[in-house]
Amino acid sequence: MTLTLPEQKKPQPKQAPRLLKRHFWQSMQDRTPLGWLQLKKNKTRLLVAVAGIGFADLLMFAQLGIQAALFDSNTLLNRGVDADIIIRSTQYRDLAVSNTFPRRRLYQIQALEGIESAEPLYIATKEWKNPQTRRKTQLTLVGQRLDRPAFNLAEINQQLDKLKQPDAFLFDRLARGDYATVVAQAEKGQTLKTEIERRSIRVVGLFSLGASFSSDGTLITSQENFLRFFPDRGAGQVTLGLVKVKPGVDPQQALSQIKAILPPDAIAATKQDYVALEQAYWEKTTPIGIVFTFGTVMAFVVGTVIVFQILSTDVNEHLGEYATFKAMGYRDRYLLLIVLEEAIILATLGFIPGLALALGQYALIRNVAALPIGMTFARFTFIFFLTLVMCSISGMIAMRKVQSADPADSF
Repeated sequence: MTLTLPEQKKPQPKQAPRLLKRHFWQSMQDRTPLGWLQLKKNKTRLLVAVAGIGFADLLMFAQLGIQAALFDSNTLLNRGVDADIIIRSTQYRDLAVSNTFPRRRLYQIQALEGIESAEPLYIATKEWKNPQTRRKTQLTLVGQRLDRPAFNLAEINQQLDKLKQPDAFLFDRLARGDYATVVAQAEKGQTLKTEIERRSIRVVGLFSLGASFSSDGTLITSQENFLRFFPDRGAGQVTLGLVKVKPGVDPQQALSQIKAILPPDAIAATKQDYVALEQAYWEKTTPIGIVFTFGTVMAFVVGTVIVFQILSTDVNEHLGEYATFKAMGYRDRYLLLIVLEEAIILATLGFIPGLALALGQYALIRNVAALPIGMTFARFTFIFFLTLVMCSISGMIAMRKVQSADPADSF
């Protein structure tokens, strides 16, 4: 009689990845965490490393956060206009130095087929006297037509009737400075009086926009009130032209028609491209954007040096143990994984206090500088990725001494 053993079932193709995954996690659970054990052996050094990484992360969060606030704050007004296409002067640099173009260009655009409206917007910077502290500060002054909203902000559009009165203005409640009493009185419906270049004005309402790097806030009024402060500038000199196309009309097609008729003294662009142009100016042309980028790079370098010093010292202290591993037949890859484990642990432990301090720092900047700064998921993940890269690079550099070590020299 012949005995036949039951055939062993081979793992199905679909089961193979599951078995490999289970084997991987089982091996990870059974593995001795040598990296963590080495780190926690010297708690003082571990705390110093965590503090150094947290400080580097705090610097990177600060640089990127303030840089983003720079871009956001300086495009608040640009993003708030209600238009499909923006007309500006060829000499336009940014809203602070915008120059003007003839208003008759808007009349030419208005005559094109598919254009619903082409309205002027007047913008300039002026010093006004804080009604609360009586100190002078620089604000952005905006003049608009009152029969057609220039902004897509309901808080402004609902108060346009108040601006029909002479010298009446809407004030930005998020302006930088001490305006607590001013805002409180205006919210109660009280009219506040102050001065712009020795001319009395009245604050008849509030809206929310925010300060920028170039201006402490915004005042909005009618174009007639605006022009009273510029006797040498007539209504025919416009800062921006706000063009809206008719429903169903492609803005790109309308833009091509506008560009075909515009003389060299004016430029047309979609609102999206116009905002991108403003941001690119602050990012690439001004030294502010370059400084913040350089600061982020320097923070990354500082963190890399700190982690390298910590890991290099740790490797030197355990050089004998690493030599023993090599004598036992372990390859350099295994030893590198130990050092990388330390680097990843340091990156994670150092990132947590850096993130906590950055959140507090952002809150302080919002309250003191009135800038639109806050934590974003993209910045969170990017800084954590940089931290991992920073620590991994430091670990690989520190590991070079182990790779070149000869076990015979250690015994």
